[in-house]
Amino acid sequence: MLQVKIVPVTAFEQNCSILWDSDSKEAVLIDAGGDAAQLMQEVEALGLNVKALWLTHGHLDHAGAVGELASRWQVPVIGPHKEDAFWLDMIQEVSARYGFPIPQKIKVDQWLEGGEVLTLGDAEFEVRFAPGHTPGHVMFYNAKHGLLWTGDVLFKGSIGRTDFPRGNHQQLLDSIQRECFSLPDATQFISGHGPISTIGYEKQFNPFVASKAG
Repeated sequence: MLQVKIVPVTAFEQNCSILWDSDSKEAVLIDAGGDAAQLMQEVEALGLNVKALWLTHGHLDHAGAVGELASRWQVPVIGPHKEDAFWLDMIQEVSARYGFPIPQKIKVDQWLEGGEVLTLGDAEFEVRFAPGHTPGHVMFYNAKHGLLWTGDVLFKGSIGRTDFPRGNHQQLLDSIQRECFSLPDATQFISGHGPISTIGYEKQFNPFVASKAG
C-alpha cells in the first residue's frame, strides 16, 4: 500500500515527499530540496530502501539535496523535463547567491517528457508536463489514490511565480487548466510549499484561477 510522509526542507519550507510501498519498503523521494542529513534520518527511521529520486523542476529548494543523496544511495535521478537542465546546471551558482549550502552537482538519469508512467510497488504515477513556473516543470499523478504532486505549479489559494528566467504566466495558467483542472475535483494535491488542497477547492476559491475554471 502506498504511504506518504511530507518533510519540509530548507529555509523555504519546501515539501519533500517520501513515498513508499508498505509491503516492500521500497521508496522514492519527490523534490529532495535540501537538508540531506535530515532526509537520510527520516528514511532510516522508516526502514526504507530508496530506489529513485524524482524531480518536478530544477529550482534549488526542490533539487538541492538530490546530488548528495543520489551519490550516497546510488540511485537514479528521474525528471524533470530537459528544458529545466539550465536550472540544474546553475544550482551551485544560485545556491551561493541565496546563501544556501553549495550542493553537489546533479546528473539526471532520465529526463521526462510527460505521459510516462513511473511505478513504485504496484502504484503507478502519470507524468504530466506543466511548464510556466519553469519551462521544464512536471507533475506526478496517482489516479488510484487521487493524489497529485504539483511542485510549484499550483498551491492552496495561489499559483507559482513566473518572474524567474524563462517563466511564463500564460503558460502556467494553461498548464493548470490542462493538467490540474482536468482531474477529478476530489483529487488532493501536495504542492511544493504550504498545505494540501483539492482540485475542486482551487477551482472554486483560488483567486488566481477560479474565475477561469469554467
